[in-house]
Amino acid sequence: MKVLVIGNGGREHTIAWRLAQSNLIEDVICVPGNGGTAVESKCRNIDPKDSPALANLSRNEVAVSVAKSEKVDFAVIGPEDPLAEGIADALWDAGIPTVGPKSKGAALEASKDLSKVFMQKYGVACADSQTFTDKDSALAYIRKKGAPIVVKADGLAAGKGVVVAKTLEEAENAVEDLMAGLGEAASKLVIEEYLQGVEISVLAAVSVTEESAANGKACIKSFLPARDHKRLLDGAKGPNTGGMGAVCPLEDVTPETMAAFEKNILQPTLKGLIAEKMDYRGFIFFGLMITKDGPKALEYNVRLGDPETQAVLPMMDFDFAELCQAIMNGTLDSFEMKWKSGFQVAPVAVSGGYPLKYAKGKEITFAKPLIEKAGAKVFIAGAVKDRRENSPTLLTSGGRVLACSAHGDTFEEAWKKSYEAMSGVKFEGMFFRKDIGLPGAAESN
Repeated sequence: MKVLVIGNGGREHTIAWRLAQSNLIEDVICVPGNGGTAVESKCRNIDPKDSPALANLSRNEVAVSVAKSEKVDFAVIGPEDPLAEGIADALWDAGIPTVGPKSKGAALEASKDLSKVFMQKYGVACADSQTFTDKDSALAYIRKKGAPIVVKADGLAAGKGVVVAKTLEEAENAVEDLMAGLGEAASKLVIEEYLQGVEISVLAAVSVTEESAANGKACIKSFLPARDHKRLLDGAKGPNTGGMGAVCPLEDVTPETMAAFEKNILQPTLKGLIAEKMDYRGFIFFGLMITKDGPKALEYNVRLGDPETQAVLPMMDFDFAELCQAIMNGTLDSFEMKWKSGFQVAPVAVSGGYPLKYAKGKEITFAKPLIEKAGAKVFIAGAVKDRRENSPTLLTSGGRVLACSAHGDTFEEAWKKSYEAMSGVKFEGMFFRKDIGLPGAAESN
């Protein structure tokens, strides 16, 4: 089979790598892909900017055009933006089976207000919240409730739309800054109860259609729990980032916690997807806070998380392409997920200055014997191939550049291997946290 992967980040490199490992898959077409997918086994990139026939098409039109010309058997959508724009709808309409929710389901991430209404309607355990379109009303509510409190832009804001305000002044500034700086994405603000606890991520496969709802086969199956580390600096200090590394599974998450998640969050979500008649064949990311009262949902993401994907997918002891098939054809309920024992640790290397201003175009060198000795896999996020003829060099092109993901029978072994591999990567200005997964590294409220 031939598969199309949409996206250009570390998540998409991991998806493409995992698909390429399947005996079912002969060819993985990445649009636009990155420097990692450019050299990954069975993978090749098609960048619309390099094709006069594609350069002036919309993202949805590009996906359909490439899918048809390459005669792909199915597509997997990585990022949230194209899902919100209806790329899955366009592909299904063109006869291309697709892993990724249609636009109605994708709105669960595209609108935080909609997702909160959904959670409250179907009894999903979550933080109390109210939504405001008027700045003065939002400020009055914050002054009444006091701090700490959480202020969220309603729409997609590339990770810049959430402020956890510890003081009243911070909360008031957040209202002003979000509404002034994010435009349409912050035309509504969701102001949310501050939850005390520690955050985790649970990714899940989802297969819900009108047919599967009618025959009782609609299904959500969760993956192993993982944890992203958002703060830039060791000890969960410094500014928020898109993620400085991930670990999977988690020694501090008990079977009882996962059972409560299943009962109070996962199953009510499935009930809501069915009741709202959503065509949701893809993945869902549950951002959770583990509180003294059990897990509570912070947010839905309608795709795999990044960098959690770089830690979770290597733990799969089953065929990822077969999972994608089960999601699309409505047999997820009978699909058996098996997981490797042990742990996966994936620290992220970023460009100097990230998450603020950073330079691009820095040459990356890899000590391949050292990385191979550690048994690690380097997943590329923000790097591209040097365009000089026959050049094997990768150049930095983003803030988060790559992750070194390694497995071990114990957490300590996985941690050691991942950082041994990281020591074999070099580029000017390179920075990474040195405590991913260690005690005190997880952000807590």
